[in-house]
Amino acid sequence: MPNVTLEMLFDRLGTRGTGAYGLADVNQLEHALQSAALAAAEKRGDGFTIAALFHDVGHLVADADVDLAAQGIDDRHEEASADVLLPIFGPEIAEPVRLHVASKRYLCTVEPDYYGKLSVDSVQSLELQGGLMSEDEVRDFEALPGFEHGVALRRIDDAAKVPGLAVPPLEAYRPVAQRVLI
Repeated sequence: MPNVTLEMLFDRLGTRGTGAYGLADVNQLEHALQSAALAAAEKRGDGFTIAALFHDVGHLVADADVDLAAQGIDDRHEEASADVLLPIFGPEIAEPVRLHVASKRYLCTVEPDYYGKLSVDSVQSLELQGGLMSEDEVRDFEALPGFEHGVALRRIDDAAKVPGLAVPPLEAYRPVAQRVLI
């Protein structure tokens, strides 16, 4: 999505986010809205709320809907999401998004019971995304600036898959997003 604007992000999420979201019982838009609502409830600030809202927008930036995971390919949506968000919102918002997949690998490695909490689609994608981290990868990940924000976003990502959960609508986040534009 070249020359991405805030309007384009909201439009893409609102129009293309209503399709299936992996094997989850919610669609992409519902997942995004639940993620944003959880982030807002944690009172981590507007930037983190917008990171949560758009953390998976990389799934929606391609012009065609293709389920690469079903083909055994990691779509690297975290990179696509962060790359789209960086010029609009800056690194405070883009970097936790970039780290949310590595955070899943990290948590599965350092918290023995974490793997059992993953949704079916997250379990399936884990191996495509690199599987468990080695000791060196854990050490390198923990040395990244702001890795804790990626981990916090990962926990929200995992919790934001509740069918029928009442949350604010997409438009409720437009003024929040406008406040954190760079």
